[in-house]
Amino acid sequence: MTGAESLTTVRLTLRRFTSDDLDWLAELYGDSDVTRHLGGVKSRAQTQDFLNARVLNYYNEHPGLGIWKTVDRDTGIPVGFHLLNHIRGESIIQVGYVLAKPAWGKGYASEMAEAVLGYGFRELRLPRIAAMTSKHNHASQRVLQKIGLERRGERAFPHPDYAAEGQMAWFEREAAAWLSAHGPAGT
Repeated sequence: MTGAESLTTVRLTLRRFTSDDLDWLAELYGDSDVTRHLGGVKSRAQTQDFLNARVLNYYNEHPGLGIWKTVDRDTGIPVGFHLLNHIRGESIIQVGYVLAKPAWGKGYASEMAEAVLGYGFRELRLPRIAAMTSKHNHASQRVLQKIGLERRGERAFPHPDYAAEGQMAWFEREAAAWLSAHGPAGT
């Protein structure tokens, strides 16, 4: 494998989603606690549409970018997913994550998100990476700051996936600044 799907950390690894992951993803998106800052629960049909359009087709449309299933290296159990992709309707590249409830509070979001951010800057040579989250999701905001993004106010996006949220907490970082703080080779 190449690209982000070969990323590993001490505890986690990424892999591409396949159509066989629908049941797991539908369960994740069926959890109202998990989706409370993601626009709410998705039905199985909505999750299938998301998996096909935003995940599986996206791999070929945007090589190197995507949404990857995050798996515990020791047990093989999925803990959530991490992403490096376009904000819908925008040219802006974002880093993000969603974790299943049993994975909350273990540091998985920041552990893999920092690796994904490094991949975007070091391997893909992206000049800037952004992130957004609900203004009310303070845990996610802490993760974004921990991995080296800077809060830069609030932004709203017109795409229907984001419009209902209104103003969202906005984070970003330029490659040169992030690499200066984190090292060009992951040091």
